[in-house]
Amino acid sequence: MYDGTEQDLLRLLASRAGICSDYHDIAGTLHVTSDDTRRAILSAMGFDVASRESLTRALLEWDEAPWQQVCDPILILQQGYGPTVWTCRLPVEVDEEPHLAVAWQLTDEKGTTVHRGEAGPGLQPQDVRFLLGRRMVRVEVPLVSDLTLGYYDLSVTSIGCTVPTKGALRVVVAPAHCYVPEGIARGSRVWGVAVQLYSLRSRTNWGVGDFTDLARLVEWAGRELGAGIVGLNPLHALKNSRPHHLSPYSPTSRLFLNELYIDLDRLPEYHASAEAQRVKQSPEFQQTLERARTADWVDSESVAQAKRRMLDLAYRQFLTDNYAGTEPALQPTSARGWLLERFIRDEGESLERFALFQVLDEDRRLIEQTHRLWPEWPPQYRNADSQALREFARRHRKRVRFFQYMQWVAADQLRAANTRAEQVQMVVGLYPDLALGSDRNGAEAWMLQDVLALGTDCGAPPDAFAPQGQNWGFAPFNPLRLKATGYRSFIELLRKTFRQGGAIRIDHVMTLFRLFWVPRGMTAAAGAYVQYPAEDLLRILALESTRAQTLVIGEDLGTVPDYVREQLARYKVLSYRVLYFERNWDGSYKPPSSYPEQSLAVVTTHDLPTLTGYWIGEDIRLRARLGMYAHEQAVQQAFEERARDKHHILTALKGMGVLPAGVSEQPEHVPVMTPDLCRAMHVYLAMSPAWVVMANLDDVIGEVTQMNLPGTVDAYPNWSRKLSLSLEDLQRDERVQALAAAVRTLRPSVGSS
Repeated sequence: MYDGTEQDLLRLLASRAGICSDYHDIAGTLHVTSDDTRRAILSAMGFDVASRESLTRALLEWDEAPWQQVCDPILILQQGYGPTVWTCRLPVEVDEEPHLAVAWQLTDEKGTTVHRGEAGPGLQPQDVRFLLGRRMVRVEVPLVSDLTLGYYDLSVTSIGCTVPTKGALRVVVAPAHCYVPEGIARGSRVWGVAVQLYSLRSRTNWGVGDFTDLARLVEWAGRELGAGIVGLNPLHALKNSRPHHLSPYSPTSRLFLNELYIDLDRLPEYHASAEAQRVKQSPEFQQTLERARTADWVDSESVAQAKRRMLDLAYRQFLTDNYAGTEPALQPTSARGWLLERFIRDEGESLERFALFQVLDEDRRLIEQTHRLWPEWPPQYRNADSQALREFARRHRKRVRFFQYMQWVAADQLRAANTRAEQVQMVVGLYPDLALGSDRNGAEAWMLQDVLALGTDCGAPPDAFAPQGQNWGFAPFNPLRLKATGYRSFIELLRKTFRQGGAIRIDHVMTLFRLFWVPRGMTAAAGAYVQYPAEDLLRILALESTRAQTLVIGEDLGTVPDYVREQLARYKVLSYRVLYFERNWDGSYKPPSSYPEQSLAVVTTHDLPTLTGYWIGEDIRLRARLGMYAHEQAVQQAFEERARDKHHILTALKGMGVLPAGVSEQPEHVPVMTPDLCRAMHVYLAMSPAWVVMANLDDVIGEVTQMNLPGTVDAYPNWSRKLSLSLEDLQRDERVQALAAAVRTLRPSVGSS
């Protein structure tokens, strides 16, 4: 059936699976995908591609796959859809065709039947195929036209056939675009502040910014600064250990929250626990707490250890105060106990599995006296559905509930911060990040093995910053499995992130369209792009955004094809515009008027130098000290380029009439960043039509060192620097007040809609 060489068959299968044959990098250089890369990626997707025979078999199975299922897994439509049919494939003999009919039933998410009907008899086959000795026909059935937004399950049963057949189809009806707050839709323009939550100092936290600090920051930013949005790093669950597990962009799971942000002092059971209070008052604990609180760098490991110890004691008190009986018959006896039970029920299987993973990880460490990653666990524990794991969960029910308890506490405290944003009438509110992926050795990868391509990593193609390309170490979603499972993992990920605030920023939003895959064991330069079902993913994004009433920002930096930004704009996903990168062909900076309305504008971001660090070239000196330049000439060239860039910035500010009085556009006359110049740059952005403008608190108060230095692991203390000012001092800082006043003149607070 399939002619051609093994190479021909390999390339045909790769094309069908969405592996791009080539790509152009940011410099316009063409890169052709090698056959070795094709073979490795196909293997990671689950295909057997070892020989010509196996390739032939894989192609045949690809063609037959739709005929192996009665209905497609999912049908995603846009609200207001026109005449639409759905397809089913049934075993039908020729003499049965005049009697062929199907009965169908459509239920909504509550299980309520909203439509039922029959089609036929005499349905006309649109296609015929013989499969495993059976004659199969494909028929099309009209879909009802009045479905409202949401998810539906369509069940179908054949009538008039010798072999009765049943099938199911998920139907999704999505809005035309993502949610936009009413105030912004009416023309209001928003501004806000951004911060890495862990970097917040305060008189009450334990050395890491917590959810109580966040609530206080929100109230101050909303009431006094007139901010309509507060930007945050990803709040995902982390292992909180250095050097590999501190990055909020490399979590153990994106479905749950980092326990490090819990404020113990808000837990009644913590105060009620005599043992917890005894430990807290001990000189050793107080010394640990004081060291963590006064240090300039976050000691995540010691803080996590201290909080875990206290949370354990608080949990024991919680069980004593709110439950009766013994496992497995432990029953809540108070409203607070029932709140936890309701949370566990609502979170369902994913929370159960996440907590079970945490307990397993603890257990394996105790047994083996070393840290083994889950791919190295005994076989019966590597699969989240095994009978052995169900028995393990039964034996460790109380400990599983402890990790569920921590997530309940974290979610409740984050909800309180969101409530504060509503109370101060922020137009948007909290704005956390959704990381691109998770640690391949973490809980999420263990839970989602079925839909991840664990034989590959995702990354970025070669560019000026990384000539050999980048490998980020995350296992990407397998687009074929994602669709086959009805996008359920993607939907849950969105839902859990959307409820964290009034907006989210999707890191590397191009993953909705295509993602650069790097086969394990190969260099990033050998990677290739894999295409994703963008229209399906965007429609689901629009539906979940609308339901949650959450604004969506897409981080579209790097190699971004024009069609990607066009599609994102159509779905009202805001483009992420960083001043440093908004240049004309000659290096000059684009005027504010050139920024798209549908965008978020910011001077810099977490992977780039702070404004002060950029201005004095601290990032260049740091890279030079770490040997990240090939030679001294490259360092000198970087300083020369930076001088030109600063000149272009000053010229742009002068052109808009916002260059501070007495400041020249020649950078040698402006050796340091001043509060006036920082304010002018943010006013420059505020003059743009961009729906949202952000100011990083790091930049406003003149921090020098950047939060993260890409390309380093332990050579630089990434994701650990604290702000130099406490939250209490920030609220009195004249630089923050002056910048807010200047930007607020152009973007006045309008309150929530």
